Amino acid sequence: MKTQKLITSGGYVPQPGQTSANTILLRQNKRFNIDISDFVAGIRNYEQIDYPRRYKLFDLYADCLIDTHLSSVIDKRHDAIQDSEIIFIRNNGQVDDQIAEQISAPWFSNMIDDILDAKFQGFSLMQFYKENGWIKYYLVPRKNVDPVNRTIMHQQEDLQGIPWDQFDNLVFAGTERGLGDLACCVPWVIYKRNDMADWAQFCEIFGMPIREYIYDETDETSRERALNDATNQGALSTFIHGKDTTMNLVDTQSKGESSGLYKNLADMANAEISKKILGNTLTTEAGASGSHALGTVHAKEENKKTKSDRKYILQYLNYYMTDTFLSLGLDTRGGRFAFRDPKDIDLTAKMNIIVQARSLNVPVADDYIYEEFGIEKPENYEELKQKEQENAARHDVLASASQQK
Repeated sequence: MKTQKLITSGGYVPQPGQTSANTILLRQNKRFNIDISDFVAGIRNYEQIDYPRRYKLFDLYADCLIDTHLSSVIDKRHDAIQDSEIIFIRNNGQVDDQIAEQISAPWFSNMIDDILDAKFQGFSLMQFYKENGWIKYYLVPRKNVDPVNRTIMHQQEDLQGIPWDQFDNLVFAGTERGLGDLACCVPWVIYKRNDMADWAQFCEIFGMPIREYIYDETDETSRERALNDATNQGALSTFIHGKDTTMNLVDTQSKGESSGLYKNLADMANAEISKKILGNTLTTEAGASGSHALGTVHAKEENKKTKSDRKYILQYLNYYMTDTFLSLGLDTRGGRFAFRDPKDIDLTAKMNIIVQARSLNVPVADDYIYEEFGIEKPENYEELKQKEQENAARHDVLASASQQK
């Protein structure tokens, strides 16, 4: 017997008008000051067999997703799907206008992103409901979900929770024990973050001139004056010493080579992240060996990722969500979701196709040509069209008479 319907969440302080306790007690993500030991502990806790504790790894995911390179390559995967139009087709081939209205709503685009995120973060659990005639959904915080035992924890540290079968209209995307693609990217983000911190410190120390103050060791006033000058003249590195002492900086190699080590490590980390998320590197950065031909090959690999993502999305829409949508008043019987295939053909090639079609007596509507090529339709179109047809008929008559002679 289902005792609850909607999953609610919030903090310790009740919201205005709230009369019952929240299903989930939200906790702030733990960010920054992370190292590889945190990643190892997160993986071990995530993969425990009986009582997996997943919140530590999801904290790492939330922290690493603010990395500019990682977030940008994931956005490329999302954008490729969002740029593809999704339609609902009936068995008669017609697009359903009622469902098309729901598809155009913001909730549908957000849902597509959350389904795709199941590939990156292991899973997504969503609860659907209806409000003011529109379908909406709630993404259950992953830190409070145990897909193995199919429970929802009140607090993220809990080992036991509420069976999610008590709630209506839940849809689970992903796998019960999957880590998600981000597990392969987190170590590189951690290494790069530490590398960039060391690089910034290197630039701060060796990237600016060093001020040297020499004072007379027998004169205390000279020493104090040197200290005051060093304190009041900006933040450059300073060395203060007496005349009888010497301080030398000994480099094992040139500063340029040292700086290159930091850059090479950062570039390698970004390249490894791109390989995992996009399947290539040249669609994000050209690199030293980049070429048009090689970039085309890498772009094809990225297109394979997009095709795989589209198939993944349609599987959940058509095989897992149609019954949920039907229960919320969205009649999905006798139809299916599909992507409308874009036709990426340049205007010159498209015009050649139209000319060849008409030469083969395949009718092409004039209105289509006006609309497709952005040509303004004349106000006296019907008059001009009639004259064109009369001229064509006259030409046919003359050509026929000439052949008879």
